[in-house]
Amino acid sequence: MTVSIALFTQDLRLHDNPALHAACTAGKDVVPLFVLDPAVASAGFATPNRSAFLADCLADLDRSLRRIGGRLIVRAGTVADEVMRVAAETGADSVHVAAGVSRFARRREARLRQRLGPRLTVHDGSLTAVPAGWITPAGKDHYAVFTPYFRAWAQAERGTPLPAPRRLSTPPSLTSAALPTARPASPRLPEGGESAGRTRWRRWSPDAYHELHDDLAADATSRLSPYLHFGCLSARELVDAATRHSGPGAEAFIRQLAWRDFHHQVLAARPAAAHADYRTRADQWHIDEEEAQAWREGRTGFPIIDAGMRQLATEGWMHNRARLLTASFLTKSLYHDWRIGAAHFLTLLVDGDIANNQLNWQWVAGTGTDTRPNRVLNPLLQADRYDPHGDYVRRWVPELAHIAGRSVHRPWLLSDRPAYPAPLIEPGALSGRIRHGRNLNGR
Repeated sequence: MTVSIALFTQDLRLHDNPALHAACTAGKDVVPLFVLDPAVASAGFATPNRSAFLADCLADLDRSLRRIGGRLIVRAGTVADEVMRVAAETGADSVHVAAGVSRFARRREARLRQRLGPRLTVHDGSLTAVPAGWITPAGKDHYAVFTPYFRAWAQAERGTPLPAPRRLSTPPSLTSAALPTARPASPRLPEGGESAGRTRWRRWSPDAYHELHDDLAADATSRLSPYLHFGCLSARELVDAATRHSGPGAEAFIRQLAWRDFHHQVLAARPAAAHADYRTRADQWHIDEEEAQAWREGRTGFPIIDAGMRQLATEGWMHNRARLLTASFLTKSLYHDWRIGAAHFLTLLVDGDIANNQLNWQWVAGTGTDTRPNRVLNPLLQADRYDPHGDYVRRWVPELAHIAGRSVHRPWLLSDRPAYPAPLIEPGALSGRIRHGRNLNGR
């Protein structure tokens, strides 16, 4: 009897899962395996929010597998050791795993290949719509600018999303560790798992996405990023569905999915960008831990910034426009090292992804792929534009909830000043501290 192992990593779903599909094709019996690797915790990725979301994902995956006759096998230990142990217990002929782009994923794949040899198959197309490295500009290993990448990405062959298996048989003698449990740090963390992700996807429409995705108060984004990060949803399936939906909203949503793929292909080609400047500009960052902590806690005195940071603490998620504003404030207005902000985001973001988090931070900081490295997002102008009535601020900064209209964005101008921190820096200095003898906005 042939046995194959489907090693789950960041592809915690049944639908459009190339590794699982291949394992079902290769073996009469399939072992759906997830390994709780202590290296994840030692690397700092097992934060409370992501651990709690992962626990939901694994419980949901196990339920889904049981409905079709299988079950999830959970082991704890080094991935290569546990895979070899399960392979020895079952006589497995093949092991299937999704390709990753981070150094962590690549080391894991290298160790598995060293131990398994030709029995290991690494599958592209699980984490992104277009796998990293599939499209490259002439003479280069990756695209450094998004627009030409997007043109090539839009023409790339993605293949047809794969159906979920209808039946699956797992060897009954295999033992499994208990499913993990964890308590989140954020009280309003979303529920994890493929079932929750697909429900959220079905209930959301991209029709008005092009008009509302930057509207902070409208909260009209898909909120699917946590499910994409854990692989509860397939990026390829989302692109396929949005393409069939058509319209400017769907096109804007597809563009955001392409940005996600863009960052993955950058990190795959330049893994050091997870911690080092993609384009070094020899920044002499300002150091002030009290300022950095005020930013982390949402006490900067700039309501739109504090609202974003408090949303992050409460939900383990932040609106994309707020991510840009809070990152720009830290790196451009306060001129703090982008790594400080990226690290804090990773402690709380349930969708905290090395490729997207680090490279978005670098884009804002001017050390990444942005062709305008001196760009500054003025939080007051941005607040007037993307929270014109102040509803987003009032939602997340309760001490300002009594202030009507856009006056909420400038509480220091009120005659009856509320109990709210004074601005960390003068509002007139929001264009940034000095970088190399000139103002950050180039003036």
